[in-house]
Amino acid sequence: MNIGLFSDTYFPQISGVATSIKTLKEALEQQGHSVFIFTTTDPHVDKNIVEPNIFRVASVPFVSFTDRRVAFRGLFQVAKIANEVKLDIVHTQTEFSMGLIGKYVAYSLKIPSVHTYHTMYEDYLHYVLNGHLLKPYHVKQFTKAYLYHMNGVIAPSRRVEDTLLRYGVKTPIRVIPTGVDISGINAAPVCDVRKQLGLSSSDYVILTLSRIAAEKKINRILDCLAILVDEFPNLKLVIAGDGPDVGPLKDQVLRLNLEKYVIFSGNVDHSNVANFYRMADLFVSASDTETQGLTYIESLSVGTPCVVYNTDYTRNIFDSSSLGFVFDTKQEMYDLIRSYILRTPNKEDDSIFQKKLSEISAETFAKNVAEFYDDVIMQYKRIK
Repeated sequence: MNIGLFSDTYFPQISGVATSIKTLKEALEQQGHSVFIFTTTDPHVDKNIVEPNIFRVASVPFVSFTDRRVAFRGLFQVAKIANEVKLDIVHTQTEFSMGLIGKYVAYSLKIPSVHTYHTMYEDYLHYVLNGHLLKPYHVKQFTKAYLYHMNGVIAPSRRVEDTLLRYGVKTPIRVIPTGVDISGINAAPVCDVRKQLGLSSSDYVILTLSRIAAEKKINRILDCLAILVDEFPNLKLVIAGDGPDVGPLKDQVLRLNLEKYVIFSGNVDHSNVANFYRMADLFVSASDTETQGLTYIESLSVGTPCVVYNTDYTRNIFDSSSLGFVFDTKQEMYDLIRSYILRTPNKEDDSIFQKKLSEISAETFAKNVAEFYDDVIMQYKRIK
């Protein structure tokens, strides 16, 4: 099958969407499919370097997210390339520039198109004029309009599916959780992150890794840490990543007198994330806006348990205390982190981890997506 993935974001940009696309591309290729990425230019990519099966369209930074790009031309160029490589299906990963180009390509080539709905936009309206311009109603109307005439939608979780159904989306939806390249992440070069960060082997290290922004609720983890360090003086929190809320979080660390317990590592290159997960004793996320939680399953893939916010997705992943716990309130998060610090691993942990790794693998992810492609193509031909 010849598959076209259309996205405004791709490596070397760092995001859950970029990671998901790269994981899907490589896993589909391993299963014998040909995958072509259509994405935006990036100032960090050398124009003289040839990227096999990756086609970049002229772009500019997006207004509210300057680290994200928007294509401003290339419609007919992309359609020409898509025709030359004989795409069988278009799979869009964004509702904006490259997503619209993908829809046009599918229409012009008379092939089906599917879409993955990655982002719960209602959770991010505050980024546009502090929430004064766009309302949830606008998200609903925009989403329905974009998905109109699509032949299928992939929802990374039941929460996303429920949202799309609430919007009144009629396009066939299939829930397919994103997978992780377990062999790839564990094959990355190993380095001693603890040593680099000035941590000792006796420190109990909690890691949170994400874009540093308000919706990630990292401030709540700091509130819990302020209480936990009284009981566990060897406790350390590593905040990995970068974003608009680094300043406010550093101010909070000073207010809570946590300077010797918190380390801001800055951005982590994707090739090094496994080392960050490995050096941690526990991964914690207080974010309640995740649709797929790639960091959670990346953490699990190297054997580090998690304490994360309770959603249908996380309940399904963390169905054993060997893997981690989910919480609803800040008090519950505090209690679970404390219980994990005191917890002694048991003999069953490893076998439970191995079983879960099979469920969240990139191979399972790609197999499920390819089956959806087949169903969509079959239905498309039947209608035509």
